[in-house]
Amino acid sequence: MDAYGHVNNAIFLRYLEEARIDFTSLRGAESKEGSVVARHEIDYRRQLVHRPTPVDIELWITEVRAASFTVSYEVKDADTIYVQARTVVVPFDFEAQRPRRITDAEREFLEQYRDDAVDEEAVAA
Repeated sequence: MDAYGHVNNAIFLRYLEEARIDFTSLRGAESKEGSVVARHEIDYRRQLVHRPTPVDIELWITEVRAASFTVSYEVKDADTIYVQARTVVVPFDFEAQRPRRITDAEREFLEQYRDDAVDEEAVAA
């Protein structure tokens, strides 16, 4: 919570990161290769004030390319969407210090969670 009594915008990045890490851990593969964030896009829809009940973060994959994929999110509860966001993630070879292509196994995993549908009306709101 910040001085204005609501969840600070930087905290939402942490929420998205935690959700993304939980998601990628579903794959269960260990590797020296990981990923880096190339871009975040966040639309703040409603103010989220401090409260004892948690919010839900739904995420899905909206694009899989040769060397990147896009994760879309909604931070919400039953009645309200607080944030809609997208993150472009680039697979990265940390040993070589350069981006790499998505492996067949990674693509197969990501495609299971792909949903190209975007609520354009909600995005425009």
